[in-house]
Amino acid sequence: MNKQLLTEYIPFSNEYIIESVEDGNGKKMLIKGVLQRADAANQNKRIYPRPILEREYKKYLDLVHERRAMGELDHPDSSVVNLSNVSHIVTEMSWDENDLLGVIEVLPTPSGKILEALLRAGVKVGISSRGLGSVSENNNGTVEVQDDFELLSFDMVSNPSTHGAFMYMNENVDKYGKSCISKYCKIQEIVTEILIGMDK
Repeated sequence: MNKQLLTEYIPFSNEYIIESVEDGNGKKMLIKGVLQRADAANQNKRIYPRPILEREYKKYLDLVHERRAMGELDHPDSSVVNLSNVSHIVTEMSWDENDLLGVIEVLPTPSGKILEALLRAGVKVGISSRGLGSVSENNNGTVEVQDDFELLSFDMVSNPSTHGAFMYMNENVDKYGKSCISKYCKIQEIVTEILIGMDK
């Protein structure tokens, strides 16, 4: 069988939260969500067997730990990650039953800034895996990804295909006009009031 470029679109679920987190370099946006799903037919009618996804997950973890698990804004027709179009990086991965979960950091690159602006404007975007491999047709109209599959990246796209994974912005503004994560707004307001009181 000939290897082909396999792309899978997964809408991020609204139960996963986008957060703006302060670190030593300022504020960064983190996204948590489903990266891929094993043993279930997606909207492309492809099935990724769990053993194959587990193998590729273990290999991809090396890139995650080395901060090289980069993804692009939109899918290119290429098996190579184009550095000039990188928008984000995967920083964590784990399993929840057959769902492969991940944490994504939006980067301050030109494409990353576009991605962040879209998210802040409430635009729904999804995540899509990109890999090389062959498939075999099943009798029920689905196709199964074969053992030669190689995971390349997770890209951000506008038209996801695996069910239940769209992203939503969850950032609010406190009564002082400062942006804040909804669950931390009240704490931020209290701290601001204390600081204002100290200045008087």
